[in-house]
Amino acid sequence: MIRFILLQNRQGKTRLAKYYVPLEDSEKHKVEYEVHRLVVNRDSKFTNFVEFRTHKVIYRRYAGLFFSLCVDITDNELAYLECIHLFVEILDHFFSNVCELDLVFNFHKVYLILDEFILAGELQETSKRAIIERMGELEKLELKSQAILSVKLTCKNLDSRSQFRLPSPSLSPLVAA
Repeated sequence: MIRFILLQNRQGKTRLAKYYVPLEDSEKHKVEYEVHRLVVNRDSKFTNFVEFRTHKVIYRRYAGLFFSLCVDITDNELAYLECIHLFVEILDHFFSNVCELDLVFNFHKVYLILDEFILAGELQETSKRAIIERMGELEKLELKSQAILSVKLTCKNLDSRSQFRLPSPSLSPLVAA
């Protein structure tokens, strides 16, 4: 089972954190600090698996970001390493050449992508095509709801203007004179 997922830059700033086990906020900050210190200082010639407390951290570095998963000690490391790679591929496809700023400004979409293939700390979907198709469907629904909302707002604005319309002045007294 996945305990948590962290995306951190080289400076230690956490860009995404998803916890599948309950932790206090102070404990979350402590875990993020410890995991960052653990993976950043690790030499690249070592494996991407490291023991962390009573669990394992599986991590991978892509450009300036570290993708880290904390899993049970008995779980398959290679499966989770592939999970990280799948997540990065989907992000890259969805944002077309993903960068750190995409994660910062579109965090809600990143969480949505993550929720499409990991549910309650377990891998649910491993097909890139299926996940991308679902994300496409969600994008279509979002566009439809935005269009409906803009039509409702436009109608509401038109109604509010008609309620406060002032009567036009009559020109008849000027014409009679």
